[in-house]
Order: sequence, then C-alpha cells, then structure tokens
Amino acid sequence: MIVADHFRPTRPRVLVRRQQHDGVDLEVNMAIFRQIRRSPRFVYPLTAPKQQSAAFFGSSPARIFMQCCKNTTCQFDDHPQILRAMGALTNIIEGEVASGGRIDKALAEVSGLSRERIKALMGEGRVSLAGKPVAQASLKVDAGTPFAIDVPEAAPAEAVAQDIPLAVVYEDEHLIIVDKPAGLVVHPAAGNLDGTLVNALLHHCRGQLSGIGGVARPGIVHRIDKDTSGLLVVAKTDKAHEGLAAQFADHSIERAYHAVVGGRPVPVAGTVRGAIARSSHDRKKMALVEDGRGKHAVTHFRTLEALRGATLVECRLETGRTHQVRVHMASIGHALLGDPVYGRTPSPLRPILSRLGFSRQALHAAELGFVHPVSQERVHFASSLPDDMRTLIDELRH
Repeated sequence: MIVADHFRPTRPRVLVRRQQHDGVDLEVNMAIFRQIRRSPRFVYPLTAPKQQSAAFFGSSPARIFMQCCKNTTCQFDDHPQILRAMGALTNIIEGEVASGGRIDKALAEVSGLSRERIKALMGEGRVSLAGKPVAQASLKVDAGTPFAIDVPEAAPAEAVAQDIPLAVVYEDEHLIIVDKPAGLVVHPAAGNLDGTLVNALLHHCRGQLSGIGGVARPGIVHRIDKDTSGLLVVAKTDKAHEGLAAQFADHSIERAYHAVVGGRPVPVAGTVRGAIARSSHDRKKMALVEDGRGKHAVTHFRTLEALRGATLVECRLETGRTHQVRVHMASIGHALLGDPVYGRTPSPLRPILSRLGFSRQALHAAELGFVHPVSQERVHFASSLPDDMRTLIDELRH
C-alpha cells in the first residue's frame, strides 16, 4: 500500500496573461494551470464534490483565479478552499485489495480507515476500484483488485484564546514548560474544539506561539495523552520549535514517566523493545507489530517501589511513540492501573480504584530535559506526582 501526499509547494505566479474582471486587473499564470491539469492527481470524479466541480472545473482557468482574492501576487496556499476544490489538499491511498469480500471491510483492512469512513467517502465519490468509482459498500470484491481512496485533509479549526489556569514550571521569550493536569486535551480536535491546552496557551502567551504547528496546534512540539499528567514543552518562536523538534527527532530529549502497573515486573528493571503502529483490529489503539511495519520504540523501566498487587515504576523513553509506555508495559504483562484501553486492572485492586474515583491510566510525565534551542544550555525539569496518583499509591502501600 502506498500513501502519497500530493500537496506540493506553490510557485510564484508569472505575469503571463492579463484579463479585466469587474475593473480589477488579474495576472493569470496559464502555464501553472496547464501543469495542474496534466498532473495525474487531477482526477475529476474523485477529487471534489459535484458542487465544487461545477464551480471550479467547469469554468475557464481564468475564472478559477477570479474566485481567488484578485491579488496578482497571491499564492495558491493562501486560499485553501480553492486548493481543496482542486484536490490539492488530499491524500491518495492506493494499492490492491488483500482479501476478497465486502468492499468496505476489505478496504478498511488495507487502508487503515474505519468501515464507516470508507462508506462516507464512497458517498462522496472518492473511492474507485480498477479506475471506476464505486458507491455500494456491500459490493463483493476479489483479492488483487486495484483501488484508490481520495481522503480530503480535515480543515483545522483555528483555536481561540481562553482563560484557563496553567501550572507554568518555566517560561522565557522562546519557550514555556507547563505541568499539564490529567483530563486536559493538548490541542483542539474533533470532539474537543476548545478547553484545550492550546486555548489556554493562546491566552497566557497572548498569541505569541510558534506558527509551525498551524492554526490548530500553535507551538506544539510534542504531546501527552489527555489522561496523562505531567511536563510538556511548548515553543513560542519558530527557532525554538525547530530546535526542539530536531532533538525529539534524534531522540536526545530526556523523558521519564512514573507509572503504577499491575503486578511486579521480573526482573525489577529492564528494557522493552518493539515496533509500534496503529492496530489493524482497532484503529483507536496502538499495538506491537513486526519490525519493518511500525516505528522503532525502546522503553527502559525500573522498579521504584513494590506496592500491594502493583508496582510504582519509572519508564525512561529512548524513543517517543504514541502510547509507548502504555503499550510496552502491557506487552510484558504489567499494564498501567486504570488504563481503559491496554489492560484490565487486577480484580483485587478494582474496588480500591472505584472507591478513590481513579478512572485514568496511572501515568505521569515526571522529568523533561533538553538543550535549550537558543541559549544552548542543558536544562532539566521535574514534576512531583499529582494528588490522585499519590493517594492511589498511599492506598496500595497499606
């Protein structure tokens, strides 16, 4: 399966042709438009809804540009609505069906999309088999049949500033370190359009955050799960963002998590290695997969304290993958207490968690260290366990 992103950088318009429209001079680069039309990415039935096709593709090239801002120097990416209509902001997933049967199920298995998502894309005319659009989810398909799925990019909602309290550990003109409470989502997404850490940061920093992450994720270099507490670094300038991102990419960032896991790991310290990728059975979960398929991941753990039916462990990340600590500890038979996705809390401990109202994975980002991207000084920050985890640990000691 090949996932191709066909959104290419835009080019400046050249003064090729001038046309008068409502008294405004327009410079129309006909060569660029001809190049777009010749691109194999420009597929009429799949890349745009019928209404957009009528409005854009059915018009002359000049009329497409007239629906722009009428600015002779503007760039294509200044107008995502036009790019989206022309199919530039989409991803093409193509390949061959691995196993026969219902088309929605077969495509879900090979594409990584849910069956409901496949059905919705069929309804928009974005799914084709052997080059022909298909709209019937129950259609039977043979293994080896070539397919193409045109997945439009979700338009990010621009976050708004909200006065949400923040626990600021450190801040300068380039970056800010916050101690995120459990339950706070890092950035806006479907189902959480506000009330996020980004909304709080926009208010606290008065909009002065790195723009590299886009309007939905300004300043966000990395993230931790909604129900994980602890330290997070956010970039206030693009220079800081680029410097921090480079350190995350080469795995030189120091990160340590404290977790309460079920049972007692034997040996008391060790290393878990295993590639992590999206689960083929449940797209909301991550899973250990064979090497070569997922992303290489390494977690070093050691016992900090033996508890009743559980253990307080420290996990130091050599890599940083989605749900890495949760997946790796569950893979060795010691899932995090309270984790609703990757493990079940041991039966003797469930009444304790229920009585305490502890309903999240017992995971806290306790340490964060890196080289300051501007001053080049080594910095290190630590966060003590939050009250709910301290209470849980005290209960398990007695």
